[in-house]
Amino acid sequence: MKSVQEPAWKGIVRSFGLVFGDIGTSPIYTLTVIFALTKPTPDNVMGILSLVFWTMTILVTAEYAWLAMALGRKGEGGTIVLREILIRMLKPGRQIAVISFLSYLGVSLLLGDGVITPAISILSAVEGMVLIPGLEDLHQGSLILIAAVIAVMLFFFQYWGTDRMASAFGPIMVVWFLALSVSGVISITSHPEVVAAVSPFYAVKFLADNGFAGFFVLSEVILCATGGEALYADMGHLGRKPIIRAWSIVFFALIINYLGQGAYVLSHGTAKNLLFGMIQEMAPMFYIPFLILTIMATIIASQAMISGVFSVVYQGITTRIMPLLKVDYTSTHLKSQIYIGSVNWMLLGSVICIMLIFRKSENLAAAYGLAVTGTMTLTGIMIIMIYSRTTKKWKVPFAVLVTLVDVVFLIACLNKIPHGGYWSIVLASIPFVTILIWTRGQRALYRALRPLDLDTFLIAYEQIFSKGSNIPGTALFFTREARVVPPYVVHCVISSNIIYSRNVFVSIVRTDEPFGVKQQMTEGLGSGLDALEVMAGYMEIIDLEKILKEIGIREKVIFYGIEDIDTTNFAWRIFSTIKKLTPNFVKFYKLPPSKLQGVVTRVEM
Repeated sequence: MKSVQEPAWKGIVRSFGLVFGDIGTSPIYTLTVIFALTKPTPDNVMGILSLVFWTMTILVTAEYAWLAMALGRKGEGGTIVLREILIRMLKPGRQIAVISFLSYLGVSLLLGDGVITPAISILSAVEGMVLIPGLEDLHQGSLILIAAVIAVMLFFFQYWGTDRMASAFGPIMVVWFLALSVSGVISITSHPEVVAAVSPFYAVKFLADNGFAGFFVLSEVILCATGGEALYADMGHLGRKPIIRAWSIVFFALIINYLGQGAYVLSHGTAKNLLFGMIQEMAPMFYIPFLILTIMATIIASQAMISGVFSVVYQGITTRIMPLLKVDYTSTHLKSQIYIGSVNWMLLGSVICIMLIFRKSENLAAAYGLAVTGTMTLTGIMIIMIYSRTTKKWKVPFAVLVTLVDVVFLIACLNKIPHGGYWSIVLASIPFVTILIWTRGQRALYRALRPLDLDTFLIAYEQIFSKGSNIPGTALFFTREARVVPPYVVHCVISSNIIYSRNVFVSIVRTDEPFGVKQQMTEGLGSGLDALEVMAGYMEIIDLEKILKEIGIREKVIFYGIEDIDTTNFAWRIFSTIKKLTPNFVKFYKLPPSKLQGVVTRVEM
């Protein structure tokens, strides 16, 4: 509710910093990469500028700002949200399996993108140092070292949370977009005819004149829309209205700057970096301040992507599609401010490796785009399926048109695979395989455990409880659901006769809503046996100890199950290894270690 009460301009400024860092820094490299492959003739310049304008209009404004952002659950957005919406609309069966597969793929591509974005953003900004007088001969290895140091510092400070840094992000990005707009307007005055490029005529003419070569240029044009998915993914942080209002300003600033770069190309031809060349030619005395501003903007872009990755992984953990990881909460009032150490350091290692492998930002651009177009295509397919099942069926033709454009860009990007694009697939395959093994492993493990139904369990339980030699106090037993008793409870209570005077089965159920926590206490399942069900949204951070105290439970001991998996199946061996390496769910809910008792059950899978 905070974003509703605050002035509209504050929400817009915060959006600049938290949502538009990635797409806002695209002008640093987009046209430079395109004109490295395309001759800078007047017709080509007008055609490219027109393609950039319409790519941003269709793929960002239409797909995300209009179609996707109208779909949300309590203000939350993203691929997992689309999956949750669709699952409620579909009957159990093959369709849900297909939707789950598509959402897993979308999440994995987004996580792979989280490695490439910081690498290309920081490296492209640092490369602008070679235009500073006296630094022209700066070795590429030195530039990579500087970029790596910036990346290390950025990831190192994640543990302290982005709450304080976020307050400075917005104003810095306001200055950045203002600088893009002003430099673009000044440059346009040398060739005002570039404004006509907003007509789709020039885009169609370029594609018609250049045939296959023109089609494959689309794989570089897509760079102007990278980060567009953040509009929807970050909707839960700020709300729909501030992001859409901010996008109208950002869109204008970006288009003006792209047109200005186009005018610069018409006047001067290509340069090592068009944006930096344009600024240096226009105002040499402002070049170093602009370079510093650029590096700050790319750090903010990288930060937005890192926060987005944390958010997606947290959604994955709570919806049980990803393994449990240690999560730290870095803000007392912003739920979105979380830190996942294992993800943070894996991201840093991957970013530095990618910098060392590709060495130059223009080489990285060859790998960039495949993951983005893949994510956009999957989003488009899910949007079509949702709108076709709602009262807004009139939006389906528009969603189909947008998705077809996504598919065209995706096909164009396939030619990047042999030129480094395979890294997008490699990076995305790691979380994708992990998700598949984890989700299927969990189901297989549950079947292998063969839990008892409550009625059968109660026959033996009542006999033991009635003997009266029960331990004073309250014991908690974690179960998936109250009426299904896991083997560790049977082992603990029936085999070992460990029964307390009060025993409570605790089950935590994640709902398909983002937020909201409620609990239901069922007393008298058996003599001295109750059940507590905590229902929480999949983005909700649960303070289980607080909930227990509120309903008057003062537990003496907390039992939970640990599975010792015995298997010859290769996939289940990986699953078993993941379970051993990741924390148990009781650690995820930060329960007091002194009260915890793990009960080991040997399982054959």
